[in-house]
Amino acid sequence: MMNIFDTALQLSWLIPVLPAAAFIVIMAVFRASNFFSAAAAIAAMAASFLLSLGVAAKTLLAGFTRDNPFVLKVTWFEVPGLHIDMGVLIDPLSALMIVVVTLVALLVEIYSLGYMHGDGGFPRFFAFLSLFGASMLGLVVAVNFLQMFVFWELVGLSSYLLIGYYFYKISAREAAKKAFITTRAGDFGLLLGILALQIMFGTLDFASLDTLIPKYVKEYGDAVLTVVALLIFLGPVGKSGQFPLHVWLPDAMEGPTPVSALIHAATMVVAGVYLVARAYLLFHTLPSALAVVAWVGGFTAFFAAAIALTQREIKRILAYSTVSQLGYMMLALGVGSLTASMFHLMTHAFFKALMFLAAGSVLHALHDRADIFALGGLKKYMPLTWAAMGIGVLAIAGIPPFAGFFSKDEILAAAAGVSLPLFALATLTAAMTAFYMARMFFAVFYGQPRWDEAHEHPHEGPWPMRAVLVVLAALAVTSGAAGYFLHFGEWVRFGPPHHAGIDWAIAGTSTALSVLAIGAAWLLYGSGRWSPDTVAAKAGPLYTLSFHKFYVDELYLWFDRTVVDSLGRILAWFDIKVVDGVVNGCGRLAEAGGDRLRRLQTGQVQHYALIFFAAIFLLVVWMAAAGPAAAKAAALWGGAGL
Repeated sequence: MMNIFDTALQLSWLIPVLPAAAFIVIMAVFRASNFFSAAAAIAAMAASFLLSLGVAAKTLLAGFTRDNPFVLKVTWFEVPGLHIDMGVLIDPLSALMIVVVTLVALLVEIYSLGYMHGDGGFPRFFAFLSLFGASMLGLVVAVNFLQMFVFWELVGLSSYLLIGYYFYKISAREAAKKAFITTRAGDFGLLLGILALQIMFGTLDFASLDTLIPKYVKEYGDAVLTVVALLIFLGPVGKSGQFPLHVWLPDAMEGPTPVSALIHAATMVVAGVYLVARAYLLFHTLPSALAVVAWVGGFTAFFAAAIALTQREIKRILAYSTVSQLGYMMLALGVGSLTASMFHLMTHAFFKALMFLAAGSVLHALHDRADIFALGGLKKYMPLTWAAMGIGVLAIAGIPPFAGFFSKDEILAAAAGVSLPLFALATLTAAMTAFYMARMFFAVFYGQPRWDEAHEHPHEGPWPMRAVLVVLAALAVTSGAAGYFLHFGEWVRFGPPHHAGIDWAIAGTSTALSVLAIGAAWLLYGSGRWSPDTVAAKAGPLYTLSFHKFYVDELYLWFDRTVVDSLGRILAWFDIKVVDGVVNGCGRLAEAGGDRLRRLQTGQVQHYALIFFAAIFLLVVWMAAAGPAAAKAAALWGGAGL
């Protein structure tokens, strides 16, 4: 058995390579074959998942830690003053991530067999899924910032391809461009931060930086390094949808539902959380930077939850829920608990993928009808989807014994020990989360059908879709308790020991608030005893602000049209009138001078002789007129060779 685990560890470099190979094979060989393209993608991801399990087991048995990881490296390129490696870094953090990413990606690919059946771009879809998986896995096992940045950009590229999969739809094309451009804004800051680290320390290797950063802070202080850390944090702000760069993430729903599950569960959006966790010693050494991470995360969690309260499209509600939960993960990192953040990342991957794929079953059954208030009564038609979505809602609401209860308690306990305002904000967000997720659940599965029962016949999807829902539902029920009782926190812990056991005062309070929120949602959207329209009318401007997403998109549009376009027109005028005017004026001056001088160059010998003798004649006349002084000057010039 140990030999198997040792072999898996030595072959860990294959984990990102296998999906990459599947992408190449599908695009080069199987572009016309639905069966072989899906088989290649699923087989490659399954092999990567099995290798990940072996690597995780070996990590546990061998006792690898952040300070004592397993590393495989080869020289990528080397020039004087710069040496960059590429390789694989395995410690508890990366081992956890590769298991979660490969498992969710594998389940999404299996689910897609049923969901994408009959689609004209079937092979292309599986090729892009493979590229996405390879990019994310390469990012996770990176040994240095430069390797991570390369795969970070590949994740952005592959997400662009998947969000814009339905390229013939204007909305999909625009959503893909919006995601790509918005995340590039954060990536620019990340690149500046990486370059600054290279200049300051002469290396981008994670292990080396963990040794050098504390020494630098002790010797030079933390002012400059805090700026560098905040530049690096801009990358996660964009990729993980933190305010104010969150606007791309809800629009990413234009991609197929399996893409939404993959992007919003365990891959792209948690890449930013993972980057902060991987560079955690940098942030942990800088209290000011850590405070920024905490408050950005806390505000993002609350802000996105406030928007989700009033949204109507099922996938858009789940998207804002993802933004909020990512804020939770950043909040946990900001208050110093890597354990809580990674624990919630794992449980969120399972229950959020479950809810997205359950939503996909609803859309698949009712021809992409997405408005939750145009659905209703689906419980008796789709009992498996109802149960799966219900488990996901209970998990994200933090109801025991579902997965979210355990990881949410870790975050709230960590926040309570650092900042009372952040704790209050996180607790309020938890109650809001329970309300809007229950609102969605009751509106979709209870009440009278609001679709045409005579012509529409919703039913469960094919077996691949049903099987995946069952597996994810089981994980959403058990992963939190398993992580808690198997001492997940001690495995991925960084820094001081995390709190032991469940803080029942905190957990009990948040659970009670969540139960009350679910009850209120039932009275409004399940039993119909309260009128949602009356509540919305009483909320007035608050409801309008939430429904219109606090007009952030409109603000960006105004800024683009007013500030960016105006600045562009000013710069264009300056370029044409000033820069081009000076350059063209100098050119015309040179041209005019050349034209005048050209007239002296006739090419006639007699003309040049005439000028020569005329000059001599003028010189003689001047000398005669000026007297001895001129003669002396002429003698001096002659002696100087002039």
